[in-house]
Amino acid sequence: MTTAKHPEAANAPLSFECDLPDPPEKVWRALTEPELLAAWMMPNDMKPETGRRFAFAGPDAPIDCEVLEVEAGKLLRYSWRERPGADAPDRLPAFDNPSFDSIVTFTLARTVSGGTHLRIVHDAFVPAAQPVIAVAGAGCGLSLDARKKPIAANAPCMMLRAA
Repeated sequence: MTTAKHPEAANAPLSFECDLPDPPEKVWRALTEPELLAAWMMPNDMKPETGRRFAFAGPDAPIDCEVLEVEAGKLLRYSWRERPGADAPDRLPAFDNPSFDSIVTFTLARTVSGGTHLRIVHDAFVPAAQPVIAVAGAGCGLSLDARKKPIAANAPCMMLRAA
């Protein structure tokens, strides 16, 4: 399958929704405090300030980001730019070396029970660089235990597959 044969795949966002037992304030901290975010995602220097640039320490190369929109406790949107590592600057995007620009949006809403409805959308992929994306285990879970350590459980597992 290629994006040329299936152009709708190039524009399809990755979208996940789940209800968490923890209140939005606690989930917000897990999304915006560098040490908590690193515990379930990757090391980073995130600060939730519009216009602020930060990076995740990706497995092969840094993932450059810029905060595009913030509404404390409710909305966080940032750009996501992956590039090949320094050892392969001229490589084309591939299964083992993805390279694309996109946007990640987290939306939080308090549930009736006092927990959080969390919606995560990863979209706006640059079509020329987008590999075909398959999602496995589209459940969502983020547990913030009493020791204040976020624990990913049933977290979305994304796999990039070559076209």
